[in-house]
Amino acid sequence: MTSPAIRRGTPAFLRANIAFFLSAFSVFASHYSVQPLLPMFAQYWVRDAGTASLALSATTATMAVALIPASLLADRLGRRRLIVGALLITAILGMLLPFTQVWWQLITLRTLMGLTLAGIPAVAMVYLSEEMAPEALGYSMGLYIGGTAIGGMAGRVISGVLSDLLGWRLGTGILAGLILLAAIAVAILLPRPRQFISDPIGLAELWRRCRASFHDAALPWLFASAFLLMGGFVTLYNYAGFRLALPPFLLSHSAIATIFLVYLLGSVSSTWAGGLSQRLGRRKVFWALVALMGSGMAVTMFDNTIMVILGLAIATMGFFAAHGIASAWVTRRAHVGKAQASAIYLVAYYLGASILGTLGGYAWTAWAWPGVMLVTGGAAVAALLVAIRLVFIAPLPTPEQPPEPVVGA
Repeated sequence: MTSPAIRRGTPAFLRANIAFFLSAFSVFASHYSVQPLLPMFAQYWVRDAGTASLALSATTATMAVALIPASLLADRLGRRRLIVGALLITAILGMLLPFTQVWWQLITLRTLMGLTLAGIPAVAMVYLSEEMAPEALGYSMGLYIGGTAIGGMAGRVISGVLSDLLGWRLGTGILAGLILLAAIAVAILLPRPRQFISDPIGLAELWRRCRASFHDAALPWLFASAFLLMGGFVTLYNYAGFRLALPPFLLSHSAIATIFLVYLLGSVSSTWAGGLSQRLGRRKVFWALVALMGSGMAVTMFDNTIMVILGLAIATMGFFAAHGIASAWVTRRAHVGKAQASAIYLVAYYLGASILGTLGGYAWTAWAWPGVMLVTGGAAVAALLVAIRLVFIAPLPTPEQPPEPVVGA
């Protein structure tokens, strides 16, 4: 530790927070920008819904696989170098998308993009926790998480509206250009690490830390909940666009893209649920939020545009709130290998989106919206059973509750 940490109110604090907001925005805008375009891809490339969903699922799957290797690479390259490099390569790959001529070229680029995108979420929280002073850390973490939500929403809306007006090639190209500008800004603004101490671990130690997570009574269930919650949620949105483009809705691609504005409700609900869980306890709140998400999915069964949007809004609020509680729960339960436990949670989270997201496409092709509900509803019911199981797992003595007094102490 050769230099003081970044304190609130300093120029370095402002630069770091702008850089991390732009990083979070760029990652999630790049990742999810194709989600509202899946019906357009299916029509343009003459593919079924399940195959079209690979444009998103391939990125998500490779991102999941690359998260843990990216965290190891950051110990060797450095946090800043990995973040800046990953953003620049992601932007370049995005700018190549409009020039693809056959389907496999687009899927190849989106697959490579998943590898580069993994670099930022794998190390962002670690960089902030190392470099920020304690009184500045909470604000910076909140701004980064806000950037992920706004980026995911804006990427969907921008690409959806531009692609509807200008075609998907120009739409994705313009978004990639914006992300390239953001990547250049991050390279200029992000302060060089002053607290970083290289501590690379070998594969044997990595394996030991990962195994420790599965020895805990609650962590494997939380990993399962990540798979089910994200899988069901992404599947819901993947094929809502297909449904809303057909009778009796007949919405334009621009109108469908703007529905993603309900993500703002998710950001609000996650903050509200965090305070509620502090007062009542995670076990009492988590299962109710999972049930809320499932009830929103059920409301989308109505053949009415307002009811479908209402159902999506309810499901979005339940999902973001439940995900926020579960991810914080993981870091509180993990006493050995916190970073690895968080990484495993994210791996399960993105694998759920990839696997169930693609499965939902084939269910849509076979049975339309009831088929999608079979996948999303099944995931929600399974997640609710997992949440109820977590209610009956005893909390750890620390840090979730004070230890019992020792007799005679």
